[in-house]
Amino acid sequence: MSDKTQVTLPTIAMLGAGSMARAILAGLLAPHVHVDGAIRVTNRNAENAARFDDEPRVTAWATATSPEANLQAVRGASIVLVAVKPAMVPDLLDEISPALSDGTIVVSVAAGVTTATMEAHLPAHVSVIRTMPNTPAKVGLAVTGIAAGSRSTAAQLDLICALFGTVGEVIVLPEDKIDALGSVSGSGPAYVFYMIEKLTAVAREHGFSAEEAARMVQGTFRGAVELLEQSGEDPQELRRQVTSPKGSTERAIAVFDDADIQGILLRGTQAAIARSEEMARGE
Repeated sequence: MSDKTQVTLPTIAMLGAGSMARAILAGLLAPHVHVDGAIRVTNRNAENAARFDDEPRVTAWATATSPEANLQAVRGASIVLVAVKPAMVPDLLDEISPALSDGTIVVSVAAGVTTATMEAHLPAHVSVIRTMPNTPAKVGLAVTGIAAGSRSTAAQLDLICALFGTVGEVIVLPEDKIDALGSVSGSGPAYVFYMIEKLTAVAREHGFSAEEAARMVQGTFRGAVELLEQSGEDPQELRRQVTSPKGSTERAIAVFDDADIQGILLRGTQAAIARSEEMARGE
């Protein structure tokens, strides 16, 4: 994020230390962010927990060696961030429920796990908020969708928006839109990396070295996004400026249109939404 105003957050416990959790943690460890007390992190193995030994702002436990690690982490925490695989969420919530204080906010980043499911596994004095961040959180450029549960207050929602605001942009939306958001921004970095991967392969087919191809493609994506940001123009207008009538770019765009790129993206995001709905049903 561009605004480096100091942000202070209450005690946070993070259950799970996978790629998404580490991306969020990287943002929370930014110099302009202060978390009261150490950020408490649990994961399954001791080797991963030991990675935080040199970080004084993080206290980490491994559940493999400390069976009470999750309970220890959530005791007294104001915010509990659940960042385990979706299928593991219900059992984890059942495990930690007895140790949660009144007013604790349990926040999920697990795809397909609804607030209704979470509330069913937690006591009435605990609030639930569902989020869908993406991995650019690691560099402070995430887009995170946030949906409130039935027991969360406006103040609690604001607090979680502030938390995820430390790692990028925040969009508050009704829960029935969060799977669709996840199919666009949640999975979106993978789509971008996929396009970079394939365009790099195309450059190699045109005879460029791996280094040349990477520089061309990555530099082009980086420059195009920065131009879009700085110009304030719509992407359609910027595309028009590059696409001269009867020129080579126009010919390439015609091929993409014939392939129905928009339709392909729509079908892809629909498939992602369908999978999220399957996960919500436990499939």
